[in-house]
Amino acid sequence: MRVAQIELCDLRIAAAIGTYGPQDVVPDAHILDLTLTIAPDLVQVSVDDMALVFDYDPLIAQINQIAQAQNYETQEYLMTRIVNACAGYSQIIALNICLRKQPVLGGTGSLGVRLALGTEEMTALRKR
Repeated sequence: MRVAQIELCDLRIAAAIGTYGPQDVVPDAHILDLTLTIAPDLVQVSVDDMALVFDYDPLIAQINQIAQAQNYETQEYLMTRIVNACAGYSQIIALNICLRKQPVLGGTGSLGVRLALGTEEMTALRKR
């Protein structure tokens, strides 16, 4: 079985997420990990030509735009918007996304939410 994945790791996104009181720990970073499953033919190419591979730069720009578009109450809603953006690319057949914030307590720790969608879930999402 051939599988191809594009991995985006430890991307600090400029997102404002949550509402915090005076005693709450306010995260100083929101970090995105995104693994995209694509057709192996988009990675195992016969010549060095951008037209033959998945161009992820427009998706990264779109993620940045989504992250900065508004203040979010939850990480989950921002993740949902990123997943919907990914669904707009037919080359992405499955994905795994994790959005985490840091610090969580006493200047340490990270807290994240992860979602994995397989081929069937991506197809269903595109039909909505």
